[in-house]
Formats: sequence, structure tokens, C-alpha cells
Amino acid sequence: MDTTKTTNYKPKEFAARLGVSVKTLQRWDREGVLQAKRTPTNRRYYTEEQYRAFQGIHTEKDERAVVIYARVSSRNRRRELMAQTAFLKTFCNARGMIVEKCIEEYGSGLDYKREAWNGLLEMVMAGQVKTIVITGRDRFVRFGYEWFEQFCHRYQMEILVVNNEWLSPAEELAQDVQTVLAAFGERLCSLRKYGQQIQQDREIAGEILDQDIPREASGD
Repeated sequence: MDTTKTTNYKPKEFAARLGVSVKTLQRWDREGVLQAKRTPTNRRYYTEEQYRAFQGIHTEKDERAVVIYARVSSRNRRRELMAQTAFLKTFCNARGMIVEKCIEEYGSGLDYKREAWNGLLEMVMAGQVKTIVITGRDRFVRFGYEWFEQFCHRYQMEILVVNNEWLSPAEELAQDVQTVLAAFGERLCSLRKYGQQIQQDREIAGEILDQDIPREASGD
């Protein structure tokens, strides 16, 4: 049974899901582009069916999976990983979303070779996933999230970001920043060595040229 049609959103929630502002939603409502529904007390709301229709996603026979993805940097953060998963399950249950698969992974958000994460992307490309639910963008990937979001959209699926910042460890972010800075430091060091080598090569070439140029005989 498709339970997604029973999901309702407040304007702020729906705007966040579409990646637009509430003012844009209000304008679309006035212009008839995407009209809000109204409660008996005249409060605006939107539905999951409206979202999928607006995105061009057909759900009549959509049997693709809703997948939870949770990640922490190392196994000593096991409790944080469990908290992520528990929160996402509660969120999905409250939305009436049936979770078919829950993926938990240890590894840095800077690592693009994460086994479970790559397996999830393969599922997306195989047309097996309709929604990925995460607590924050950095849980999916530390940098370049927008590219991966557009990649998923090409397969008619979405990444639903719950945005629970307290589930994104500050220490982990600091570690990733240190990793990036260390990588840049190594790169700069290599460039300096390369520059020094070029300078030495130029000096050697200059000495050789000086030796090869015949000196003019001095007149008496």
C-alpha cells in the first residue's frame, strides 16, 4: 500500500523539501503554479502527492525502496550512529514512510570509496530507490553534496535531509577539516620542491650555456 499520499507538510517544510523559499511557495500559490491546500481553519498545507506530481514522479506503481543512510567517522562513535538510525526511523514512521532498507556505515565523509555508500549509489542507478533519508548533508558526503543530489534527481529520486545538526559531531567536522588542510599542506610542499628543482635545473642549464659559448679573443 502506498502511504506517501497521506503525508502532509507545512509551508516551511514543503519549501525546504523543494529547495525554495516560503515566499516562492506563496507566489506560486497566487499564480496557480503550485496551489496550496487549505484546512478548515484556512491554514495552508501541501501533500506528498503534490510534491511528486510537481517533480514529475509517478507513484502509482512505484515499488522502489525508502532507504535510511546513517554514517559516523569511526566505530568509537557507535552510539551516535545508533542515535542517527533511531531518529530517522522515528521520523519516517511519523511521516507514514515504510523503510525497506537501513544502511549504517563507518568512514569519513571525505572518502568516496565507502563500500556501503557506493552500493547505495549503485541501487539508485539500478532504479531501486525512490528516497534516501539522512540527518544532514554531511552524513551523505562532506563536500559536493549538490552534485550528488542532482545525480539522484536524474534517476527520479530524492534525498530527504532531516537537518538534525546535533547528530552531526563537531569533532568529526574538525577531523575532516584537518585532513583537508593536511592534504593542501602536502600539495604546497610538493609544489615548493618542484619549484626549487626547476630553479636548480635553470641554474645548471645556465652554467652549461656559459661553458658552450666561445669567448672572444681579447685584443693586444
